[in-house]
Amino acid sequence: MCYSAQIWADYRKYTRLYNSKMDIETFVELFWSRLDNDRLKVPKALEEAFSSPENEQEQHIKGLIDQYQVQQVARLGQELFKQRRRLADAQRSLQTKSTKAALEAQRIASSKISWALGKLADLRRTDLRDADSRIYPGYYAPVMVVENGQRVTKPMRYQCRPAGKPVFYDTKYPGTYNARRDNLEGFWRSQFGHTHGLIVVNAFYEHVARPKLAPDGTPLEGQVDKVILEFKPRPQQDMLVACLWSRWTGEGVPDLFSFAAITDEPPAEVAAAGHDRCVIPIKPEHVDAWLNPDPRNLDALYAILDDRERPYYEHRLAA
Repeated sequence: MCYSAQIWADYRKYTRLYNSKMDIETFVELFWSRLDNDRLKVPKALEEAFSSPENEQEQHIKGLIDQYQVQQVARLGQELFKQRRRLADAQRSLQTKSTKAALEAQRIASSKISWALGKLADLRRTDLRDADSRIYPGYYAPVMVVENGQRVTKPMRYQCRPAGKPVFYDTKYPGTYNARRDNLEGFWRSQFGHTHGLIVVNAFYEHVARPKLAPDGTPLEGQVDKVILEFKPRPQQDMLVACLWSRWTGEGVPDLFSFAAITDEPPAEVAAAGHDRCVIPIKPEHVDAWLNPDPRNLDALYAILDDRERPYYEHRLAA
């Protein structure tokens, strides 16, 4: 599974390098909807792409982003006030008598204060870091597709809810941010051969189980640690990762555009690191054929997935 990925978050890169038009209406809908639903997760780098608007439409989006940030600052300020009062109450109680409840309240309040201050600092800073372009299941990312013969970049949620499926699919099938190659004609049959997309990725991250080590470095029998590994292609490069997507519609709610990355058996170095899946980076010469699939010729699509880029993936513990 591709649990997380480092992506191109700036849609302008797709415009410059792939002649992909921006779907302004879907971007506006995303940022407008987020004002009433802060569960819609957008990486900071995607917001920063609109920090210097070049036209009236981008200015509108920047205004929505600014409005959201004002909301978040107010919400975090209220949380800080609440937790600081909780901390003060706990500390006064501890001056009289040390109790388990007061110690726990002090610990929780201190932790939540630290979290809120960190969130405020992230909202206010303007320098971008690698983590600002990282997506997780549920986050929105620019996805390049073809509509009416034109390459288009639109924001989509990284967890695909196929059209026609109930909302509870998101929880019933939490792994639908990945589409296994061996199930493309099964679970994904309505998307494979019909709605294909691409995202640009330069690193991906996976949960891996490793033997737990004793202080002397020897493995502890039957005990494992869960770690997150970062995989980066060498030589360093941006990869066009094959995706499937869907437009879900429901009565009285905004349309949901969402996608899944196609994964396959891993190359030897990824398997040796302890993971059993890997994204599929397609070659640039296959972009048009992939984005304009023919459902009557699935063999040609499998051939594109087979004729993939095959970089060597170095790995390290994720920061």
